[in-house]
Amino acid sequence: MLIDRARIHVKAGSGGDGCTSFYRDRRVRKGKPNGGDGGSGGDVVFAADRNIHTLLDFKYNRHHSAQRGGHGGSNNKKGKRGESLFIRVPVGTVITESGTGLLLRDLAREGESVIVARGGVGGKGNTKHRPGTAGAEGEGKELELELKLIADVGIVGYPNAGKSTFISRVSRAKSKIGNYAFTTKAPILGIVRFDECEAVFADMPGLISGAHRGRGLGDEFLRHIERTRVLIHMVDIAQLEGRSAHEDYDSINGELSLYKRSLARKPQVIACNKIDISGSRENFSRFCDKIGKSAYPVSALTGEGIDKLLEAVFRCLSGQT
Repeated sequence: MLIDRARIHVKAGSGGDGCTSFYRDRRVRKGKPNGGDGGSGGDVVFAADRNIHTLLDFKYNRHHSAQRGGHGGSNNKKGKRGESLFIRVPVGTVITESGTGLLLRDLAREGESVIVARGGVGGKGNTKHRPGTAGAEGEGKELELELKLIADVGIVGYPNAGKSTFISRVSRAKSKIGNYAFTTKAPILGIVRFDECEAVFADMPGLISGAHRGRGLGDEFLRHIERTRVLIHMVDIAQLEGRSAHEDYDSINGELSLYKRSLARKPQVIACNKIDISGSRENFSRFCDKIGKSAYPVSALTGEGIDKLLEAVFRCLSGQT
């Protein structure tokens, strides 16, 4: 299950209290201060881990706390520093403060980390401060976590255009395939290899007109397209749903632009799927004439034209036109 949003509360450890203590013997009647400082509290740290793929754990566990610092002791013994809490999240997790919307970090690379809440400073013992002081409170924050998948290629198009069948053919990813709208309800990642090169492809849930406003599933997953480098725009050239292929093409590009202009400017490789169905080749010729661009006729079901499409995609990834 892909859970790509979560709200959690984090609390850094508070500092330990400084100790108030006096050393006395036969020669020191008034007592000599010897209270040690308290230890600092632990920080809360987020780290990106490529072995984690969802924010599911945070759906059921919302509160996360680091260890508080130990109290100071007599004979100038300093309290132990509290252990920091390291929280592993998927690569591509965006961390913001709830309420203010302040961006703390976009963990877009493996191994990146950020301290989101700092532990409190330990209090001073009465050796340094009379009387000894209490430790400072650790920071507490309400955070919003948002996962934006990291993929090289995003596959976009209307529902039932054949995106799931395509990614199942070119990779080991197993999408649910069915003849009804919104078969894919969450992005599916697959690794595709071609001529000793490989790339991560993402099958995005089908978009429809009004997706940027929340119609269908679009606005939930359009953000995952932001990180892709190239888009495969898949069109149902058989027009089995009763819609015009070029109108579908224009509509999807319009939704990408309305959501964020940078999405519409991404390089696109146009794949006209279901070319094996009767009448599709005539539709393909008319489609190319109307959009004024080259496209690739393919059949995700039979495999026809897939190699030429992949060659174009990987050429685009390498910066070649």
